[in-house]
Amino acid sequence: MFIQVISGKVADAELLRKQDERWMSDLKPGAKGYLGYTGGITADGRSIAMARFESEAAAQANSERAEQGDWWDATAAAYDGTPTFNNCTEIDLLFGGGSNDAGFVQVVQGTAKDRDAVRKFVTEGQDELRSARPDILGIVVAWHGDTNDFTQAVYFKSEAETRTLETATDGDEMRQQYQDLFAGPPTFYDLTEPILD
Repeated sequence: MFIQVISGKVADAELLRKQDERWMSDLKPGAKGYLGYTGGITADGRSIAMARFESEAAAQANSERAEQGDWWDATAAAYDGTPTFNNCTEIDLLFGGGSNDAGFVQVVQGTAKDRDAVRKFVTEGQDELRSARPDILGIVVAWHGDTNDFTQAVYFKSEAETRTLETATDGDEMRQQYQDLFAGPPTFYDLTEPILD
């Protein structure tokens, strides 16, 4: 699997939503190797999107389509400045990965002290996490190139249930151990109206 992560400050939220809808209806049918999409806009006007493809080659082939280029030229106007692109070939899926049943998605971007240590921790801790957080439907972790930077999308049933369980597990040993693996404070994108495909 290959994931391209696009993030940036939004200048025109309505235009960005319309362009997302246009891609799904008009461009998606011709996008070979396309697997899915998770995205949205935060309350403070930041956008984050994760486009999934079978391979980097499939994503590149899609980018080279003339209609994709025209679509992006129109979409770029929705951003305040140039958005950031991160290409990810190392992907971790927990609990089956993303879920179109999610009512709330929290995306986290950060840097790990040690990529292998984080991957081992989350893989070995799945059963414990499932027990502590039954509200989690799935998790996708995309690693940015050869760096220790990552984008993690956590899919939840609902924001209300998530906030309740988040408070109940505050100070939890497993959560603290996970946070200790970060090189610094991560950035959170709360998507209360996620676009899921």
